[in-house]
Amino acid sequence: AKSSAESRAGRDLGDLGPSCADLDRREDCRYDLRAFCETYLGETFGREWSADHLKVIAKLERVILRGGRFVLAMPRGSGKTTLCKAAALWAILYGHCRFVVLIGAEDLAAQELIQTVRVWIEANDLLAEDFAWVCLPVRALEGITQRANGQLHNGDRTYITWSTYRLVLPTIDGSEASGGVIAATSMGGRVRGMTHTTPGGQVLRPDVVLVDDPQDDETAHSPVQVRKRERVVKGAILGLAGPGTLIAALMTVTTIAPDDLAERMLDKERHPQWQAERMQMVYDWPAREDLWERYGELWREEQRESGTFARATEFYREHRGEMDEGSVIAWEQRFTEHEVSALQHAYNLRLDDEPAFFAEYQNQPVPLEADEVRQFKVPEIISRTNGLARGVLPRNATKLTAFVDVQQNLLYYVVCAWEESFSGAVIDYGAWPDQRRRYFSLRDARKTLALASPSAGLEGAIASGLRELTGKLCGEEWMSEDGTARRVDLCLIDANWSVSTDVVYEVCRQSPYGAQLMPSHGKGLSATARPMSEYKRKPGERLGLNWLVPSVRGKRAIRHLTWDTNWWKSFAAERMFTTAGDRGSVTLYGKAAETHRMFAEHLAAEYRKREDRQGRTVDLWKLLPGGPDNHLGDCYFGCAVAASVEGIELDGTGATSPRRRRVRRVSYSEVAARKRAMARDAP
Repeated sequence: AKSSAESRAGRDLGDLGPSCADLDRREDCRYDLRAFCETYLGETFGREWSADHLKVIAKLERVILRGGRFVLAMPRGSGKTTLCKAAALWAILYGHCRFVVLIGAEDLAAQELIQTVRVWIEANDLLAEDFAWVCLPVRALEGITQRANGQLHNGDRTYITWSTYRLVLPTIDGSEASGGVIAATSMGGRVRGMTHTTPGGQVLRPDVVLVDDPQDDETAHSPVQVRKRERVVKGAILGLAGPGTLIAALMTVTTIAPDDLAERMLDKERHPQWQAERMQMVYDWPAREDLWERYGELWREEQRESGTFARATEFYREHRGEMDEGSVIAWEQRFTEHEVSALQHAYNLRLDDEPAFFAEYQNQPVPLEADEVRQFKVPEIISRTNGLARGVLPRNATKLTAFVDVQQNLLYYVVCAWEESFSGAVIDYGAWPDQRRRYFSLRDARKTLALASPSAGLEGAIASGLRELTGKLCGEEWMSEDGTARRVDLCLIDANWSVSTDVVYEVCRQSPYGAQLMPSHGKGLSATARPMSEYKRKPGERLGLNWLVPSVRGKRAIRHLTWDTNWWKSFAAERMFTTAGDRGSVTLYGKAAETHRMFAEHLAAEYRKREDRQGRTVDLWKLLPGGPDNHLGDCYFGCAVAASVEGIELDGTGATSPRRRRVRRVSYSEVAARKRAMARDAP
């Protein structure tokens, strides 16, 4: 009993003294977030406020005190994250809210959001003076979170929680912040159903949610991730307050790419329930563009020589009056010790990476069409429907090609019909085994090759799937718009994966449709590599438009195709960019655009970047960060090169692809007769 009493005494906080050292100081900040930041967090908010900062502070006050939903686009590095954390602390300390949720893009961002609030409560002496009944119990833990469970105040538990993702302030009678909760999570974490049960049995749901930068570079460039996070906002986040209750919310964003999550949330047509506003680093650029062009030349020269910009800065000092004229900058205090003004700082960022500057500092991402090379965009692709039923060839199509992409769990395929002008139509696509749904990913495939062939190993399952799929593609007849039947002329099968290469060759060799099948090897040739257009055709080879069918030799003894993927991806991409109906354009079957969203996202999963080396310019195609599915895109590109192998040409491409020479089969008796004749004629 004595030990228990000593233990309880050691865990009991006892008399904490007065709750506030300066009541007037604390009350001056009760309904004034700006005053709170300047008074208690002065070291953090040391610079003068800009008009945009004051606008954001007003919106935060509005959301916390009266509710509402706002999405604010702010330039990168403007302090929006710190303002959100300060607002969460202000709301809880004064009892404006009982439960505040902070949401970041990823887990690490969520941890950093709450870690700052922890440090403020634990180490800020001014806060400890005026909010003693919150800060002193926290300081008593001395950084040992395990002590929280046993902490007492005058014999009663404080129920304090001090963890990585959740802070529950001590329950103390008379404290406005008693039992207040600040929780943090990520967009991909547990958002739905967040609650907290008080010692009295009351179930608290969030009052306010503050979302800070809900995307990063990877997710912003992934259409799948953008749509997924948009659904999280619409469903889980807006439903945090519970049934029948509107959650108060403020989201701060920075745009990264066209049609990313930030752009979508700022679109009032898509999200009318959110009040949106864009803020910029520079609202008006100066009139003397000629002087700034000279500044840019000096900046680039120095960057190449020494990595500095001293001469450029001196030029700016000499002509600053003229160079500043007409400009309107958002935050005059934002520049480094090596710069003279915020305008110079903005120009330096712009010179370093102009597309990134306009996206992340101006919140005006440069449309991809204005870039050096045009990129795929999902809305443009899905709008290219032609009204034909699935599996039906256009009336003027003369060739039918297919491509199969081999993955461990699924086989993806695309079938395209082509006219002599290289106009085409995607008439079918999907995966094997059939997933029986319009939208899916490789990761969430419900029926896989292994499940379709449970007794087979990996290679056996792939072989079985290829036999079934090629039988469907090559063995069946495809109907044309005019009622005539056609069969696939050429079906390429991806043979680049070392695990499946031998399997692909064996299936092509043994298949009853072997004349229609060919293993495919794509090679991404860079600007420094020898282009296939400079290859010299050897005896027995077929050399076409950046593709090659080598002579049949070696252990596999079967014809195969090698092609330049970078060149053909750019060529096939242009078919999608050409206005539907023009020569060389490609359309998609059906009438409903949304039907093709998965196909379009597979195409948009890759982007191209120009490479200039040794006098050559080449488009390098790369997968977007995050590794989105691109398999149907690979199949579409493969169908295009297969069309070229079959003799389809586009005017103006300089195509040298010969039409396939049809070889008449010769019987054994004819061969024997020729040999006898040659023997008689020999000297």
